[in-house]
Amino acid sequence: MNEILIASFGAALFFLLRWGFRNLPGERWQMIGSIPLSKREDGSWRGANFTYYGLFNAVALVLATATMICLMGAAAIPGTGILCVAFCVFAASIPAAKFVARLVEKKKSVFSVGAASFVGVIVAPWTVFVVKKSFGFDAPVVAVLAALGIAYAFGEGVGRLACVSFGCCYGKPLSQCGAFYGKLFEHRHFVFTGKTKKIAYAHQLDGQPVVPIQAVTSVVYCAAGLLGMFLFVNGFFASAYLLALLATQLWRFASEFLRSDYRGGGKISAYQKMSLAATAYGLFIALAFPSPEVFPVHLVDGLEVLWDPWSILLLQILGVAIFIYMGKSSVTGSILSFHVNRDNI
Repeated sequence: MNEILIASFGAALFFLLRWGFRNLPGERWQMIGSIPLSKREDGSWRGANFTYYGLFNAVALVLATATMICLMGAAAIPGTGILCVAFCVFAASIPAAKFVARLVEKKKSVFSVGAASFVGVIVAPWTVFVVKKSFGFDAPVVAVLAALGIAYAFGEGVGRLACVSFGCCYGKPLSQCGAFYGKLFEHRHFVFTGKTKKIAYAHQLDGQPVVPIQAVTSVVYCAAGLLGMFLFVNGFFASAYLLALLATQLWRFASEFLRSDYRGGGKISAYQKMSLAATAYGLFIALAFPSPEVFPVHLVDGLEVLWDPWSILLLQILGVAIFIYMGKSSVTGSILSFHVNRDNI
């Protein structure tokens, strides 16, 4: 049953990512809606835009949280412990996505998942240690860390669809890459359209073939998540934790060499330094909290915890909050006008 559930989840991710890679670079898939705020002298309205960037980030965080609840529930961690771990990690990492990005990029309206993941890697082990002591559950610390790492891999893997939609975190133009990358991505590149996408107003690269770095990151992270989940359900918690950690953090370091968006000054960005520091720190944590003897867990038990009304309510509140927090665009605006369709009266 574990393998069937993992394979089914992988198939759903495959079709979601395939659809996203084909459609989201288009101009149609940036704005999900606009709300009128104030009326102008000409009778039109100034609007606030809400983006698919916010929607996909909300979906990604809900998916990551659901994965975390399911895996922790499968490892017999009580619901109160799961909620405490989730609250503490989110309370530290979500604000860091904006605060640290502002410090690095010197811009007001920016978010960075790299900053959030760095803070999460730092605070998670000690949060889990304290919660475990407080609630006295039997699951080892490294099992909880593995669940968090796998959930993060899925969250950022799906969350990269938000970047494709908004045209941020984009790759270098193929014309500026060497022959190897030019040949590799000759038929697998992205071409973004729309002047309100970041790739257009920041580097004027709309309409040009660029390295599909967001897509590659999605595939790498989701594949790491699926393999990590397989190791987790078979009781190899330390291996699952290290796989999720190394795959996400080392790929973050490597992938930035193929990115063209501004990541701060220097040949090695602050985010790359954070990823290397997080890798070293995570290896230390794996040694500090050794894994016990291998014992299997069952995803069906985790799904029962996930189906609890409180879990469902938490996911709904989290999704709406993140959509509003990250979906309201401050770098784009809109002018709205309304009319009556006389033929339909």
